[in-house]
Amino acid sequence: MLSFVHPALLWGLPLIGVPVLIHLINMLRHRRVEWAAMEFLLQSQKKNRTWIILRQLLLLLMRMAAIAVVVLVVAGPLFRNRIGAFFGRTQTHHIVLLDDSFSMSDRRSGTTAFADARQVVRRIAAEAARQIQPQAFTLLRFSRVAGLDRGTRPDLLKESVGSDFTTALAGALDEMQASQAASGPGPALERVGQLLDEGNGERRIVHVVSDFRAKEWDNPTDLREQLTQLQQAGAEIQLVNCVEAIRPNLAVSSLAVLPGIRAAGVPWFMEVAVENFGATAVRDVSVQLAEDGQGRPSVTIAEIPPGRTVRERFPVHFSTAGEHEVVARLESDAVAADNFRYATLELPADVPVLIVDSDPGGHDARYLAVASSPGGTTRTGIRPRIETPRYLGLHPLDEFHTIGLVNVERLDRSAVEALEAYVSSGGGVVFFLGERCRSRFINEELHRRGEGLFPLPVGAVTQLPVDRLERAPDLAVEDHFIFRVFAGKRNSFLNAVVVQRYFAVEDGWKPEPDSTVRVLARLRNGAPLAVEQRFGEGRVVAFLTSAAPTWNNWARNPAFVVAVQDLQAYLARRASEELSRQVGTKLELSLDAVEYRPKVRFVTPDDDVTPGATIDAVPGDGGTLAVSFSGTDAGGIYQALLTKADGSDERRRFAFNVDTAEGDLKAMSRGDLAERLAGLRYEYRQAADFQYTVGEADGYNISDWLLYLLIVLLIGEQLVAWWASYHPAARSEIKITGRTSPLVARRQEVPTGGGVP
Repeated sequence: MLSFVHPALLWGLPLIGVPVLIHLINMLRHRRVEWAAMEFLLQSQKKNRTWIILRQLLLLLMRMAAIAVVVLVVAGPLFRNRIGAFFGRTQTHHIVLLDDSFSMSDRRSGTTAFADARQVVRRIAAEAARQIQPQAFTLLRFSRVAGLDRGTRPDLLKESVGSDFTTALAGALDEMQASQAASGPGPALERVGQLLDEGNGERRIVHVVSDFRAKEWDNPTDLREQLTQLQQAGAEIQLVNCVEAIRPNLAVSSLAVLPGIRAAGVPWFMEVAVENFGATAVRDVSVQLAEDGQGRPSVTIAEIPPGRTVRERFPVHFSTAGEHEVVARLESDAVAADNFRYATLELPADVPVLIVDSDPGGHDARYLAVASSPGGTTRTGIRPRIETPRYLGLHPLDEFHTIGLVNVERLDRSAVEALEAYVSSGGGVVFFLGERCRSRFINEELHRRGEGLFPLPVGAVTQLPVDRLERAPDLAVEDHFIFRVFAGKRNSFLNAVVVQRYFAVEDGWKPEPDSTVRVLARLRNGAPLAVEQRFGEGRVVAFLTSAAPTWNNWARNPAFVVAVQDLQAYLARRASEELSRQVGTKLELSLDAVEYRPKVRFVTPDDDVTPGATIDAVPGDGGTLAVSFSGTDAGGIYQALLTKADGSDERRRFAFNVDTAEGDLKAMSRGDLAERLAGLRYEYRQAADFQYTVGEADGYNISDWLLYLLIVLLIGEQLVAWWASYHPAARSEIKITGRTSPLVARRQEVPTGGGVP
């Protein structure tokens, strides 16, 4: 069976009549002239007429055949039988890159984009199986690319397409589901060249079956370069789009711990964020919550504008210390994977806080300690510890959630460096000044012209004049987390605070525009009293008066207890980034080789469907055991079951969440892709109308062989034309009666003029 890639070009076949037309026109130009000498030649011609006509017909047929071959080459002839296989290519290799990222779980009308993608793969395989030409098939899912470095193989790698291939492939496709990974096409395209042999002469067709979301294809500089390299290597590019419309989608984008003291038996706050990827606002969004598997009151978000994220906080309370988990969930929508968010956290019985005082008796420190943890029926979760400045340079500080320095006279250099390292790594420090403090030490060692911990340079101790006329409050606070209870309100407790002495600053001082220094509270004369700054990943707050009721009466005011507890919450170390990990990343543990046995059992969120594994830990550095688990392909709570050296068990929990950016379902249309991929040759199809036909790629293309035949015909035509034309013989001389007569003896043949008489 013969077909053509461009059958419309076969209309050029009538051009084979051009040589005949030229011959007829040439005959019309002849004029009959009676000539006696010519009669002799005509008599000679009659003897050779048949042979001459045959030579002329052969020349004419060769010219017509050459034109026909040119037309056939341009039309692209394809043979689909065993005879054509002798002339065709050895093999066609179909390389299918299947997008199984979780945006492909986009649901519509009882199906999903991934279900349509599987159907496209079936059609490609079915058509390949019908071909006589040898076919090979490679199938690589986006989510499996990262695993290739760990020994994972593609689903199919250059498998020969036989009679039972489609049945086996259909069974494998039925078991495939969209993953919860956010894998893009870039790594898959990069792997194509690494998975295939170079330069084996096969025909390669790369089918990218995806949803072509805007987050990857709106600015596809790298993707276009990768596709161009494949094209330059001889591959044909097929893009198959599995979505037809953009659907709205909501995602739980974060579940975070808010600043505060987190301890058993103490209420604290978390924050849930919901992002609207749709084009219209959504209202009354209900977020269902669970703590350790038990439901609790849900959170309702009144409105989420299009393309925006709205955050809502909610209280959390666990009565016991240890590991706990919190889960947030949305109602079902277009994509299910990003409707869940998981968090795990280790809750201590209480939080250690270090308070440093130059007075060995801790005179000023006791006021800060009592305000932090009043005792009795009031539980704050704070466990204060009072030490002298010498402690800072001799002991690690990372165990403390905050550090307070009250009325400290001076610190040695090692203590200052230890404090700076502590704050840089995320810790919080508060300074309360007093009569022991010296401005020179503060400015030279702690402030260091803005490079140190202390937020501002200070001057001399100053007396705040008594206001006997206006009776304005001594203390005016800004709208800040520490003073959130008081800001913007008339509060009798705060108004009762009296400040007598404080460290002044230079007249006209104000923070630099690009600094993180901020004034939190001022005296009635406008002088700063509380100032904060960021230092590395942590925070520092400085009060320019005392914590003890020596320079003020604040410590005897109930407002002091409220402010100090909010201060501790504000400065406490931020929640660990290990609250959540991303799906697909390794779960790695480092264990003490003395304390733990080397076998670790990992349990997945749905262990019945996706079983975990028992893995042997390997020796690491410094007497540790290293173990890692790679099967984190779904969101949820994973568990590591450890066995201690004494035989007791320990359970650790880890939360894994999807990359919510994959939930943005904005997709590129045919026109959008054409604009982004300008200059690249590719075929574009929608999955719904995708039909892979013979005319597109398959069959034995014999164009190369026809080109060889054309060359032979053109050379043969020249030889026959020379053979069929008239050529005079060489001139000879004949001697007569002793003289030489210039008589030309020629072979008498009928001149033809290149035409049939």
